[in-house]
Amino acid sequence: MSTLSERELAATIDHAILKPELTRAEVDVDLDIAAEWGVFSVCVRPSDIAYAVRRLDGSGVAVGTVIGFPHGTTSTAAKTAEVARALQDGASEVDMVVNIGFLRSGFDDAVVDDIRAVVDAADGRVTKVILETSYLDEDLIARGSRLTEAGGAAFVKTSTGFGGGGATVEHVRIMRANVGPAVQVKASGGVRNLAAALAMIEAGATRLGTSASATILGEARAIAAGEGPTGATDTASY
Repeated sequence: MSTLSERELAATIDHAILKPELTRAEVDVDLDIAAEWGVFSVCVRPSDIAYAVRRLDGSGVAVGTVIGFPHGTTSTAAKTAEVARALQDGASEVDMVVNIGFLRSGFDDAVVDDIRAVVDAADGRVTKVILETSYLDEDLIARGSRLTEAGGAAFVKTSTGFGGGGATVEHVRIMRANVGPAVQVKASGGVRNLAAALAMIEAGATRLGTSASATILGEARAIAAGEGPTGATDTASY
C-alpha cells in the first residue's frame, strides 16, 4: 500500500461540507478543520461558496462546489447557470453530477453534451463528473468514465455520498482503466479512515472527497510520530 506523508495526503483531500441540514455554525466547524489540516480544498453547497471563500481567505484552501447535486437530473441550462453563479461567488472547481438516467438509457451523446456544456461554462476551472457508481454496473461505470473524458472533464468521480453507496476500490480501478492519463479519478463517499484513503489512492484515485479529513490526517500524523493509529471515533457520513 502507498506511503504518503501527512502533507502529501492532505493535498489529495476535498473536504466535503455538503449535508443539507448543516447550520452556519456547523459549516464553520468544518471550514476551520479544512484550514487547520491544510487540505487541498473544501467542497461546499452552492449557497455557501461566497461565505467559504471569505472565511478561508489566506488559508491556502481552495473552494469548490457541486452542480446538479445530488441527482444530476436538472437541465443542462440549469447546470450551466449554476456554474456561472458558482464562479461569480469564487468557486475554483465544480463537481457536476452526470445525468444518471441518460447514462443508464444509453443516451451517450446527451451525456457528453451535458458534460461538455458544464466544462465550457467552467471556463478553464477543474470540472469533475460524478457517476454515482452505486447505481451502475461495471460496464456502465466504464462507459461513464469514457464519456467523461469525451466531454473534456478533468476528473471522473465515484459518488455524491448521498446515493446509497460510496466509493469502492474496484470501481476506482475500473474508472482509472477507462480514461487516459490526462483524466484523474476522485474517490468519494465512505472514505472515512487512513486505510480506506490509501486503498483508494493505491487503486488510482488522485483526489479524495471526505468529511473525515481530521480522522484520516490525524491517523497519518500519529503513525508518522510512531504512535500508531489514533483510534478516533469517526462520525462523518460522506
